[in-house]
Amino acid sequence: MKKLIQKIADIGFVHSAIMEQADLSAFREKLSLQVITGILLIILGSLLGWPAVAFLGILAVKFNEPLLAVVGGPLVYGISYPVFGLGMYFSGAKYTVIFFRWLCRVTMVKLLSWANLREV
Repeated sequence: MKKLIQKIADIGFVHSAIMEQADLSAFREKLSLQVITGILLIILGSLLGWPAVAFLGILAVKFNEPLLAVVGGPLVYGISYPVFGLGMYFSGAKYTVIFFRWLCRVTMVKLLSWANLREV
């Protein structure tokens, strides 16, 4: 597992995100309505994913209606992808890359720390 974490940390995108201390400071700028809409759609798309599927599963058990989970789960999960994608489109490539660089840095720093490896 340590070798895999180190190999991922050595990838150019990951390495530069860690070395440049990628952060979310660009989100401090005044955002346009389009970007705000995109960010909200990304959040909505994320909530429509597994959390909504789990919630439908709980409701299916509670109300003894298995079709809620069997039909509703894949339907809601399927809808989450275009909603998330639309959010990415609206927010634009700039903010998408900024967010993923930050997420990559945070995740890899935690993994490297957990595996007692160097930070690139």
